[in-house]
Amino acid sequence: METSELLKKVRHIEIKTRGLSNQIFAGEYHSAFKGKGMTFSEVREYQYGDAIRDVDWNVTARFNHPYVKVFEEERELTVMLVVDVSGSKNFGTENQYKQEIMTEIAAVLSFSAITNNDKIGVILFSDKIEKFIPPQKGRKHILRIIRELLHFEPESTKTDIAGALEYLMNVIKKRSIAFLLSDFIDKDFKNAMTIANRKHDLVALQVYDKRETEIPSMGLVKVVDAETGRTNYIDTSSKKVRNKYAEWWHNHNEMLTQTFKQSGVDHASVTTGDDYVKPLIYLFKHRGA
Repeated sequence: METSELLKKVRHIEIKTRGLSNQIFAGEYHSAFKGKGMTFSEVREYQYGDAIRDVDWNVTARFNHPYVKVFEEERELTVMLVVDVSGSKNFGTENQYKQEIMTEIAAVLSFSAITNNDKIGVILFSDKIEKFIPPQKGRKHILRIIRELLHFEPESTKTDIAGALEYLMNVIKKRSIAFLLSDFIDKDFKNAMTIANRKHDLVALQVYDKRETEIPSMGLVKVVDAETGRTNYIDTSSKKVRNKYAEWWHNHNEMLTQTFKQSGVDHASVTTGDDYVKPLIYLFKHRGA
């Protein structure tokens, strides 16, 4: 991508996502994540309207009366974007690649973070750590993040989510809010996700293309796996083949939902070609409730 074209894309994404952040996301972001950037101060008796999640059950049991924890908000949080840059990011049939959607979401989260005086950092991963950008503040820093996400060419095309989460835990010592952006076409990351969510506040954002959910009838089709490079020919005119693929996708998504639930990780799903604002707003409102 030429420098002038890249700068235009960066500017376009800045204008679009900064506007969204200022108008919609900043307040929701603050409500959704402020509780994770608090330090414990004291306990007091429960009052009508207090959140159940703030109840101190040990003190409540001791005095046989409900008490809640009182927190003081820290000056700033650290937000980490853990972004999948494996080969499958370059798939898309609905006017946008998954990479472009991930970049816009990352930009919205970044502008929301600096609006709340938080630092933002990035880990780009495939089946290895491709790049680490330490957490900082400021518009220039965010524009660098956008440029990297648009222009970065990974060395590997494969995926290792567990390895990325292990790196996050090693490199970021202080508790952070970590957004994991991926299509989650991977396996064996449940344990790593559970452990990472104990140390950090982990949020999973699944980005996928509608064409990945089902195969249309198009006759004999050559299919190339973007991560392994393996080539196969699939007879898409076969209803049995189409049904088997649809069943695989359904089972895969069920597995993902269970993994997120059992790991205690909040998540949202976004499809290319659709508006990503609604699922993110829903996620933020759910967390802030």
